[in-house]
Amino acid sequence: MELWDLYDKERRPLGKTHERGKPIAKGEYHLSVHIAIFTPDGKMLVQRRAPSKKHWGGLWDMSAAGSVLAGENSAEGAARELFEELGLVHDFSAMRPQFTINYRVGFGDVYVIERDVGLSEIRFQDEEVCEVGFMTHDEIIESIKRGEFIPYYESFIGFLFDRRHTAETMREGFTGNTAQKP
Repeated sequence: MELWDLYDKERRPLGKTHERGKPIAKGEYHLSVHIAIFTPDGKMLVQRRAPSKKHWGGLWDMSAAGSVLAGENSAEGAARELFEELGLVHDFSAMRPQFTINYRVGFGDVYVIERDVGLSEIRFQDEEVCEVGFMTHDEIIESIKRGEFIPYYESFIGFLFDRRHTAETMREGFTGNTAQKP
């Protein structure tokens, strides 16, 4: 059983938890995270969701995403999701999300980072992910049009690609093969 903390519309904790899969009451919201990893040559690391996934099974998606568990903050949830889905370690504790998307039942914190990552570093979780790769902006848009990628707005994908150049801490936090700040 997966539990999420609940928040009000101002993102103040309600001191209540919610069980995944049950309807969320009006005026209550949960927190999710989305991570877009870009390579220095401008491609996004993408994952194809396992066909068995209830939502968007078999479609391509951003690098990693998921719900923040009860007791976690956004940064902790992002680190856990990235490790669970792709086996990549990143310390998000010094980062803030690049932006937050408000949707019907929650808040989606979006982290945009740059890393020179090779496919051989990735150890994906078979229940979550069935394939990984890299796509350019245009390849993602074409994949959306063909119905092979989660149907994000084209402007959202463009914004992610634009934000990769402006992230204050996009190279910070990774362990292992990372660029070091002087």
